[in-house]
Amino acid sequence: MPLRTLLLTALAMLAFAGNSLLCRLALKDTEIDAASFTSLRLASGALTLWLLLRLRLRRGDGALAGSWSGAVALFAYAAAFSFAYISLDAGVGALLLFGAVQVSMLLWGFYRGERLTALTATGLLLALGGLLALLLPGTSAPPLGGALLMLLAGAAWGVYSLLGRGGGDPLTVTAGNFLRATPLALLASALLLSQANWDGPGLLYALLSGALTSGIGYAVWYTALRGLKAFQAATVQLSVPIIAALAGSLVLDEALSLRLTLSSLAVLGGVAVVLSAKQRG
Repeated sequence: MPLRTLLLTALAMLAFAGNSLLCRLALKDTEIDAASFTSLRLASGALTLWLLLRLRLRRGDGALAGSWSGAVALFAYAAAFSFAYISLDAGVGALLLFGAVQVSMLLWGFYRGERLTALTATGLLLALGGLLALLLPGTSAPPLGGALLMLLAGAAWGVYSLLGRGGGDPLTVTAGNFLRATPLALLASALLLSQANWDGPGLLYALLSGALTSGIGYAVWYTALRGLKAFQAATVQLSVPIIAALAGSLVLDEALSLRLTLSSLAVLGGVAVVLSAKQRG
């Protein structure tokens, strides 16, 4: 892998993990509410992506694309993501999100007729078992409400990803979807206006999440994808929950429990088995 692609990929993975860290940091240590965080994240992400498109504009190739169906899925992901992180640790949330994204997309592929071999079935069952083990009652289990919201966020992101396949230039599609999703988030904030609250640090974390780890992070990822094979692109994302868990432990003093460690091994290992089998197929 060329050094430039390697560096861009590493930066993108740090950005994706940074979304979990910034959201948890904002909702744990500042006064901002989840709805306001979502609105600011989507609005600042839309503005950043639009500015990036303006910078590369040549003969109209920077026009916004996307769709309202993609925007609804993006909003559902962002809103559920924010409300889930009111109660979830960064590492647990990232694992639930990543696992739900991958499992939902794999299940859709099998539903559409992709071949289910013994190896892919084993990997899928291992990943599902890891998610279920994380949710079983116990002293180290995450709050059920937050966990279900994060699983919903992952499923919504899986739908968003499926809708975006073959939808044109990824940056223009993402920018258009962010722009369409912003009024949906503002409407949700208006409906929850009585609960609205924010402060300087909370606003800063929300803007950083939208502009830096979402807007610029996605742009970096799409650039890195040009130098990655599909299998490499899918596999490298296995690092995101691990980075988020380590960052949560270092920055937020979150515990790396044995349950989280074993569940991570099962989920990420199962997904890696499926990806490997699909690559060989």
